[in-house]
Order: sequence, then structure tokens, then C-alpha cells
Amino acid sequence: MKPLEGITVLDLSQFLSAPSATLRLADLGARVIKVERPGTGDICRTLYISNCDIDGDSSLFHAINRNKSSVTLDLKEPASRPALERLVREADVMVVNYRPGVAERLGVDYETACELNPAIVYGEITGYGKKGPWVGRPGQDLLAQSLSGICFLNGNANQPPMPMGLSIGDLFAGQHLAQGLLAGILRAKRTGQGAHVEVDLMRSLLDAQFEVFTTYLNDGHKAPERSAINNANAFIDAPYGIYATADGYLALAMIPIPRLGELVGCEALQTYTDSETWHTKRDEIKAIVAEHLSHQTTDHWLSILEPADVWCADVYTWDKLMGTEAFKSLHMTQEVSRANGTRVQTTCCPIVIDGERPHGGPAAPTVGQDNALLEA
Repeated sequence: MKPLEGITVLDLSQFLSAPSATLRLADLGARVIKVERPGTGDICRTLYISNCDIDGDSSLFHAINRNKSSVTLDLKEPASRPALERLVREADVMVVNYRPGVAERLGVDYETACELNPAIVYGEITGYGKKGPWVGRPGQDLLAQSLSGICFLNGNANQPPMPMGLSIGDLFAGQHLAQGLLAGILRAKRTGQGAHVEVDLMRSLLDAQFEVFTTYLNDGHKAPERSAINNANAFIDAPYGIYATADGYLALAMIPIPRLGELVGCEALQTYTDSETWHTKRDEIKAIVAEHLSHQTTDHWLSILEPADVWCADVYTWDKLMGTEAFKSLHMTQEVSRANGTRVQTTCCPIVIDGERPHGGPAAPTVGQDNALLEA
């Protein structure tokens, strides 16, 4: 029995952030009823991150909506109200991710839901919360990343600010929402008291920077200084970064510079005996490391560094990663299917509970495939 079996989630969200939270609840056994617009459904069905179409829906939609049911309701249509209210009364959890004010206009806000179901655990994601001068801004991941400061942690010092290569604002907010919903479910089951869980992209992005942000707050508000060479963390000393080798790349974490020089046979590195210089002369040191490592293959350096217990790694493409026995042992991919036989390769839930990994389908639903649930 999965931990959340018996929990019903009414999911009025779309795009990525909140649906990623309900995906995790579905993986853990909850019954997730996705409420979509009649006809078009969730906008994410046509939000393509490539031209990969799977049975009429985007690969992105499939990635975050497996194990969910789909019903269609026009929330602006009064005739839909009785069915919607019944779903709210029967749900344990309700999730939305509209701009501030939209849920109230549609009559699916927390206060309205709570009148129908006082024990409801209601979760919502916005871009920037419900107060303050940014409330009306679009809650879009790239824009939130750009405002959060995180883009000045990526790339080298001579490069412009760079966003992360993933929608991390959406993803962190989704995981934070899932955490809050689980806490609310626990309290509701213990006391009968529901909860109103609020998450926003900006706070989640700031929380993701908690290590470096705490340093900034307690170090005289000194701005992060990205390395000009192979930057990987604006606050960590040389040699931290990824270096080109004769045939690929090598990632190096923390190691005393003289020790690194000794192992790789670089006399120039052995002169940096003062650990302060590993930061103050970070780019100078990294330039030496980069030049030296470029003359031999990745496997050559790994054969020296790994036996010496140096924190290092090859830098894999997805193709190379998925060909390894290590990746296969993680069982991170699975095949799920729709009722029409369409098969989808996707990821698995990463959580192990009692030695078991949640896995399996069905695949993401077609629009309104479960409208029978709307019948009283």
C-alpha cells in the first residue's frame, strides 16, 4: 500500500510548478483528479520544449501528469458549479496556481473551498506572493530567475548573467508545495483541521540559494564573484570547476592545490602553499590547472585522482550516462501507457519507501477521459 492511498487531490493547476507537486502526490498513492478546460485542456498540452509530440500532447505534459485522471469543467460556467462543488467536498487536497485574484473570480479560492470542506488542505503557487509591488508580474520561471539574483551565480565572470538550464523556480516551488501539502494532510488527519499552503516562485528561488545567500547576508553584503575560468560556484576556491581534457571533460571539486599539483605532476601548482591564495588567486590557479589537464585524456587523470580519493568525475552526456551500469542500477526510467496503447518513456519517482520505489502508470490522461467522475 502506498503512503497516500485513500487521499484525493483535486488539481486545478496547469503548466509545470503545481502539477509537479501533484505528480509527486500521485506517485505516492494519491488519487489526483485534474480539472481542465473543455476542448483544449491544460495549456501545457501544447507547450513544447521540442517538437516531440506524443499522442497529441507535448512531452512536457506527459512528464508531469502521469497517474492522474482528467475531467473537464468550464469554471466560468454556472452550470459547472454543482459538479465542481461536489468534487471539492469529496477531496482531501485542492491545488491551484493562478495569478493573484483569479481564483477568487472563478470561485475556487481558499475561503470558498473551506466553506464547502472545512478540512480541505488547499495549496497554491503564485509568482511573487499576494502582497507587494510584484504581485501583478507574470509568474514565469525565466522572469523569476532573472529577478532572484541566481543568474549571477552561473557562467564565468566575463559572461552575462545566465539562467539555469532547467525551470528550477517551477521545480523548487512544486517540491515546496508538495512538502506543505503533506504537512497539511498530516494535521488534517490528526485534528480535522485543514490548511492553506502558499508557495511562490521567488521565495523558492531565494530558498534554493540559502547557502550563498546566508554568506552574503553575513559577509557585509559582498556580491558573489564568479570565477573567470571554469566557474562552478562563485564562493568556492580553486580548483572547483569543469576542465577540458584531451578527449572530454573532468570535474574537480575541493582538493588542496599543492596536493593536486603533486598528483598530476604540475610543479607550478605545488608553489601555492598558502591556502588563502586558493581564493585570492583563484583564476590564476585555475588557468594553470586548465592548461595542464588539457594534455591528457579524462581516463588518464581519473586513473590517477580516483585512487588518491580525490573528488572528481567524468562529465557525461545523457547518452553516455544511460549506457552505464550505474545508471541502469538506479532504475530511473520506466514505460507507461495510455488506454489506446500509446507508450511513453519517462522518469520514475526517486523516493524509496520500505525498500520500494513508486512506479507505473497510467500515462498522462487525454482531455476529459474521466468525465464520468462528474456524474453525481
